[in-house]
Amino acid sequence: MLSAPHWPPRSQPCPPAIAANTIAPGAVAQPAKVPCFDTFATRAADNNPSQISAAAYNRARSILAVAGSQTAAKSHPVHGTTSVPVRYGTTLLACLRDGFRRDDRNWPGKVSGMSSYHYTAIHDAARTMGITRW
Repeated sequence: MLSAPHWPPRSQPCPPAIAANTIAPGAVAQPAKVPCFDTFATRAADNNPSQISAAAYNRARSILAVAGSQTAAKSHPVHGTTSVPVRYGTTLLACLRDGFRRDDRNWPGKVSGMSSYHYTAIHDAARTMGITRW
């Protein structure tokens, strides 16, 4: 039985893995960024509320999870408090907007860069929280 040659040859050690966050000598290390949830700054307009109720956030989260968002499904429901800062909602909406656009990039007949189903779901969630811009 023939087997494929082993690369690199067994007599040579495997090359070290190069980490994506390798720092050049003398450079300053930057903190790793987590997509969508790496900032507290939002583009929220002045007419957004400063707080949203925990129940409204949880309802919006459920709408988005049913629409197929794994991010919303895995996010932790708010409990033990009556309201949360509006940035919780705007960050969730912005992240899911970008995710839906990425997932639907080959979808025919897009609305605002995503399928009409996702467009409707994200706007229903925003309306539930009282958010007009995210």
